[in-house]
Amino acid sequence: MNRTSMVMNMKKTKKAKTAKKAASKRREWTKDDVRQLKTLAKQKTGVTKIAKMLKRTPGATTVKAHILGVSLSMR
Repeated sequence: MNRTSMVMNMKKTKKAKTAKKAASKRREWTKDDVRQLKTLAKQKTGVTKIAKMLKRTPGATTVKAHILGVSLSMR
C-alpha cells in the first residue's frame, strides 16, 4: 500500500466515524415570546433562566433583547 492510498483510506475512515450534528431549526419569535422576554427582563431574571423558559439559546435571547432595546442587566 503506497502513501497516497493510506492517506485516502484514513480520510474515508475519519469521515465515517464523525457523527453529524442535527440541524437546528430556527423558530420565529412570537408575540408571546417577546412579551415574556420583556417581562422577565424587567424582573431582573438572568439570561440563562430566560433562555430556558423560552426554550432558546442564551445567545439568541441576548441578541433579541438587544434588537428590542431591552436591558438584560441583573442590577
